[in-house]
Amino acid sequence: PPMSANTASPTAQIVPEIAEGMAPRLERYWNLLVEWVQGNLLELTIAVAAAVLLFFALSWLRRVAARIARASEHRSAMKSIIARTLARTSKFFRVMVALELVNGFTNAPTPLARTIEVLFTISFVMQVAVWLREIILSLIERRASDGDTEHETLASAMVLIRLLVSFGLFAIAAIVILDNLGVNITGLVAGLGVGGIAIGLAAQGIFSDLFAAISIIFDKPFRRGDVISYDTTTATVEKIGMKSTRLRALSGETKVISNSKLLEMEITNFTVLTFRRTTYTLTLVYNTPTEKIARLPGMLEAVVEENGARFVRAGFASFAASSLDIQLTFDVDSTDYTEVFGKRHSIGLGILDLLRREKIEMAYPTQTTYTAAPDGTLVMPYAPPASMAKVRGKS
Repeated sequence: PPMSANTASPTAQIVPEIAEGMAPRLERYWNLLVEWVQGNLLELTIAVAAAVLLFFALSWLRRVAARIARASEHRSAMKSIIARTLARTSKFFRVMVALELVNGFTNAPTPLARTIEVLFTISFVMQVAVWLREIILSLIERRASDGDTEHETLASAMVLIRLLVSFGLFAIAAIVILDNLGVNITGLVAGLGVGGIAIGLAAQGIFSDLFAAISIIFDKPFRRGDVISYDTTTATVEKIGMKSTRLRALSGETKVISNSKLLEMEITNFTVLTFRRTTYTLTLVYNTPTEKIARLPGMLEAVVEENGARFVRAGFASFAASSLDIQLTFDVDSTDYTEVFGKRHSIGLGILDLLRREKIEMAYPTQTTYTAAPDGTLVMPYAPPASMAKVRGKS
């Protein structure tokens, strides 16, 4: 049958019942609060005054830190990092610190004390997460900004790093808060662990190259513009990306290699050299006079120094199959390979002029074969002179 106009709906009946049940509870809480204030008026007054002073002190410290952070010229300086961290102190945290001070000095009613403790725990854990996030990201930027670096790649890497650090810290903060509230977090932690393992296995290759790029940025085995050698390739680094590194080979073509594979190889960085060492081996004929060989190291040193290089050593090296080997070692104090090559060229020409002036001959790889006659007499590998042939004919 249709509901009469005088009959109220079920929802309309529930609301007054809830209101009637809340009224006695609120009245009881109010009475407890009034009794607490009246019974601890002196302690409460002192605690409130201390809490207000603490709140304004924290607010003043935050403003000073923010002013220092804005005035700092270098974000990577430790002073700027500390100032930016303190400037991230939230107002909710400052209020809850003041209330916790009041709660600690006065015997607050159990419901109020429990509420303040819960709110203080939430604010403290979240504030610590914010501070740690700022410190970690600032230290990462400080480490990456030491010297010249790949700014575009660093910006892309920082997006990923900021996301991972934020997710990790706030996930831990949420778990700590739930655990303090009495929530069973075993299933949540297990679920997060399984989910992380699944994501890591699914994107293993991508994450491998990403973390390799981050390792290149922070560890700096090479930078853009450096000349490096890996495997059988020598090339100039053009771009360090999040997935791969692009290089320009000496022959002109572009080389692209994934970051993880590149770091697995032995890399030689020619750019960070302070000097380049060159060794020449001079092969002299065996009939070179001994006194000339003895004077040769001093003459070679003079040639090296005349061409702007640094003499290291020179001297007799070995008795080779068809030569007497003299070894010369010198350094060119330059990182520019064009300059190094030019000095090597000029020193080589100087050595040739020196050997020609001193009439010192360079040996050629030669070999003489002797043939024996049936009677054991050696048959020379060349025709005898005409005079010797006539003498033999007369005899």
